[in-house]
Amino acid sequence: MLFKLILVFILFPFIELALLVKLGTLVGLWYTLALCLSTGIAGAALARWQGLEVINKIKQNINSGRIPEQELFDGVCILVGGIVLLTPGLLSDAMGLLILIPSTRKVFQIYLKRSLEKRMGIIDVS
Repeated sequence: MLFKLILVFILFPFIELALLVKLGTLVGLWYTLALCLSTGIAGAALARWQGLEVINKIKQNINSGRIPEQELFDGVCILVGGIVLLTPGLLSDAMGLLILIPSTRKVFQIYLKRSLEKRMGIIDVS
């Protein structure tokens, strides 16, 4: 676990920085900044839209007496996607956008559910 944290907090920023520098040398500083800014704006708009949609679904489920289990999980994923988009870099922006898009978010959720079930000992993945 410690090794994974080291990779995330030390190696990942170096990769992000190297990508930004490489892109800056290929297309120029202003295009690189415009790309980073536009992905941030698009991601914020998508996170807001998806977040409001999930809130409405949660309200509908609560009003009809159902537990909004999937909607709450969607909400957590949207929050994580939005936070990842706040970090500067191309890889993190791509990852955040993938988490925010509903069809790719489902794939992320399947992986996350399996990982949580494995850690909690609910299923035996042998």
